[in-house]
Amino acid sequence: MGTSKPASSPARDLLVRNWARKLAQKLQSILPCKPNEAELRRTVEPVLDQFCEEAGIPPLSHAEYSYASGIADAVFSRFIFEYKRPGTLSASFDLATRRALDQLQGYLRDKASEEKRKDQRLAGVVFDGGYIIFTRLLAGRFTGSVPVPANEQSLVRLLQWLAGTASGYPLTSEKLSADFSIDQPHIREILAAFCAALDSVLGDKQGIVAKLFEQWKLFFSESIDYSEAFGGRKLDPLKKWVAKAGIEVKSPEDAERFFFALHTYFALLVKLLAWLALSRHIGGRLGGPSFTQLVSADSETLRRRLKEMEGGGVFKAFGISNLLEGDFFSWYLHAWTQDMESGVRGMLELLDRYDPSTLSIVPEETRDLFKKLYHYLLPREIRHNLGEYYTPDWLAQRLLNQLDNEYFAGDPHRKGDALRKKLLTLRFLDPACGSGTFPVLIIARMRELGLALMLNEAELLDAILLNVVGIDLNPLAVLTARVNYVLAIAPLLEQRRGEIALPVYLADSVRTPAEGEGLFGKGVYEFPTAVGKFHVPAVLCAKGRFDTFCDILEDCVKSEVATDSFISRIQTTLKLGPEDGVNGEDKLLSDMYSRLTELHGQGMNGLWARLLKNNFAPLTIGRFHFIVGNPPWVNWESLPDAYRDSVKPVWEHYGLFPHEGFETILGKGKKDISMLMTYVACDMLLRDEGRLGFIVTQTLFKTSGAGQGFRRFRIPQEKARPVPLRVVHVDDMVELNPFEGASNRTAVMVLEKGMRTRYPTPYTVWRKEKGSRFTYDSTLEEVVSATQRAEFTAEPIDADDNTSPWLTGRRKALAALRKVIGQSDYQARAGSFTGGANAVFWVDVMRERPDGLVVVRNITEGAKVKVDEVTKPVEPGLLYPLLRGRDVERWLSRPSASIIMAQDPRKRRGYSLTEMQARFPRTFTYLRHFEGVLRSRAAYRRFFRPGQDPFYTMFAIGEYTLSSWKVVWREMAETMTAAVVDRVSGKPVVPDHKLLIFA
Repeated sequence: MGTSKPASSPARDLLVRNWARKLAQKLQSILPCKPNEAELRRTVEPVLDQFCEEAGIPPLSHAEYSYASGIADAVFSRFIFEYKRPGTLSASFDLATRRALDQLQGYLRDKASEEKRKDQRLAGVVFDGGYIIFTRLLAGRFTGSVPVPANEQSLVRLLQWLAGTASGYPLTSEKLSADFSIDQPHIREILAAFCAALDSVLGDKQGIVAKLFEQWKLFFSESIDYSEAFGGRKLDPLKKWVAKAGIEVKSPEDAERFFFALHTYFALLVKLLAWLALSRHIGGRLGGPSFTQLVSADSETLRRRLKEMEGGGVFKAFGISNLLEGDFFSWYLHAWTQDMESGVRGMLELLDRYDPSTLSIVPEETRDLFKKLYHYLLPREIRHNLGEYYTPDWLAQRLLNQLDNEYFAGDPHRKGDALRKKLLTLRFLDPACGSGTFPVLIIARMRELGLALMLNEAELLDAILLNVVGIDLNPLAVLTARVNYVLAIAPLLEQRRGEIALPVYLADSVRTPAEGEGLFGKGVYEFPTAVGKFHVPAVLCAKGRFDTFCDILEDCVKSEVATDSFISRIQTTLKLGPEDGVNGEDKLLSDMYSRLTELHGQGMNGLWARLLKNNFAPLTIGRFHFIVGNPPWVNWESLPDAYRDSVKPVWEHYGLFPHEGFETILGKGKKDISMLMTYVACDMLLRDEGRLGFIVTQTLFKTSGAGQGFRRFRIPQEKARPVPLRVVHVDDMVELNPFEGASNRTAVMVLEKGMRTRYPTPYTVWRKEKGSRFTYDSTLEEVVSATQRAEFTAEPIDADDNTSPWLTGRRKALAALRKVIGQSDYQARAGSFTGGANAVFWVDVMRERPDGLVVVRNITEGAKVKVDEVTKPVEPGLLYPLLRGRDVERWLSRPSASIIMAQDPRKRRGYSLTEMQARFPRTFTYLRHFEGVLRSRAAYRRFFRPGQDPFYTMFAIGEYTLSSWKVVWREMAETMTAAVVDRVSGKPVVPDHKLLIFA
């Protein structure tokens, strides 16, 4: 039987539904007659053959095909169809059903082995006319579903699987990253075109592109400091990478512009993928615009359709009102060039070859599609400079299981009533959702439960949209999360009861909107933007009012309604009167409306009202049963200056800054913003008796000063008693290093609001099995099988101080340790903190010269900041022995290197330039060689005065004078039986003239 050209996906979608309906009718006509297996095949196979011919896909390739494990009934390319006598299968997954599935899986395994196939789209079904079992062979393991009734809906799925395994590229992150990385010439072309266009229009400071760029920077300044991420030598990897596309980056400012262009490219790819998926996956049912027509459009039509897409109109045609809103990345349409058009056409032609039916066939591969795509797009070193680490799905799944194991791992056939109630009522929030890992996993579980519990799909869709919410302050992350959200609910969209809004918001979960203070600030919320500050009356910011207010505001601006009419509409729609103080707010509303109308006239409409709406989401979305996520791990001192200053009062409100003065700078201030997000989320967004589960740094529980305020586990209230928080469980995953290429000390924490923490608390330590391996892409089951888990408990070291660091171990061991624990005679300190410039200050002594100078070479091996390796003579007066962890054994220490300490221990900063040039000119020359690197250190820029304090100043050095260090070290050396050993003679020495520096 010949085949015709494959049908376009909307047409195929209609074909699938039509033929599924015909097949259902055929089955209804024969099943009452109790047919045997042969009669069932004679009924079904002609329908499948005709469907394949009309759909333009390969027909039956083998009947009765022999594999090592048996004979498969029918093979369609990468799809195996196994018939069973009607009545063989059952919903209870009995022995006969289990055997039938085992048989099919044997055939699939044989097919994969026979063809040496690693294709993700190898699938099959067992079918007896009454039930269907779907299964897939994915990366060497089987995934699938329980038996489902053979109704029209499941038959649609069967035909979708059959078609999807036969044509097109699979929509997976691996395939996308191969086609859309910077290594591809057509991608280099469009990136270069974006960068050139951006440079050409940013000179107009009042233009819309410049304003969009400034607003993008305003949001990103809250999470990324480009001058720090790409200062000094950190810029080198980016320079090398972008040079592939013929782009030149010379400074952090250039890096900032490049990333705006890169984000624009990635955002465009995400939007086009969403259009492609919606058009082909459900377009025939929802009647949205065709993606294929975009591919063949002429220049004028192409730009017009892209403008329609960027305005959200394309997605509104699919019934989604806010997939694109407050978007910074449509600027390219205002700087359109021929080169840009050529690059976009290359993207479209390549995307047109993809088959989005992968969304149905292999949802496991698409649920983190964009996370992996961006992960692969940027080299690891550049991602890490930006602080971008993506949460592995297995780690996210572990946290969800810890939040509510019954909900996320329970058997719906055993606990159906309880799970049905939870499915419809439980609310989930990820306040730092990134690309949407947690929301998408939650939606996948809700769909799984909905199918097993036979919940009405419209009801399930409503429950998802009401109860699964995300927030992030990264505009690109929000766009990506929204598209991932759409793809996760795509099979349910046909059941929508009207236009839907995706509950993923561009907002700050930490710095939530608050009323101003003073005579003119009371009763007013302030919202800063790149085009000025907007002031919103507090009476409009209540839940149930604010979203409506923003919708009216945007609609009136677009319709160019008069100011008086706008205010009248606000008063009427929101039913506001004098008792609400609205009359006194008329000027405030009038000023805001006038400003937005002015922006509309300048072509900047449609953005600011939506940004306003998103920014206030934390005040309007209500409270949640569960808050879950991976908040950013950014130290207090590494936050951008303006953002750090703006949130300092919030830190102080929650008691997270118990230290003051210089001790805050000296290590006790190394607080992570995840601490603050934990308290704000618990206070503002978590219901009483609700649970919060975060992936955090283990140092929150183990460090003395920095984590002290956090370990109070209580939320202060202005006019009431503090609300306690109970530590339910902590997973210590330090040894696993779950984040690719990072040595972060990872922990998983679950808290419960309204209950006091009682010690000891459960504390599980995860360790790798010897010789075992797992990867970023492993499943939770694979990680569990590759690890051991020690069930420990945790309690404060100081029994009289619940904020002291935790001891962890087995309960009996902790009890025994209590009997010997006491105060140490020594005080631990950070050691010599170079601020990331070890490769400058750490040196090997090569030889001593007759003139008294010492020739040194800097140690660059393993340094995070790359610098030149140089060999230079220096004065010996500022060289000190350096004791590193690798140099210390039990009762023995051998300093293996030296450190240059140009630090005045009394003034806590470097010796003056005058003194260095007079007394240590060779050492000054050596340090001057690295001046750029030393000035770019975050700690130097943050805590010292670059114009006044010497550039070689170190952070947190100077607690002891040289003389007091001599005493301390002599006592330690005597205690350790003269443990310091001379490197040449091997004899013990006690340095009575030098400071031994600890690293």
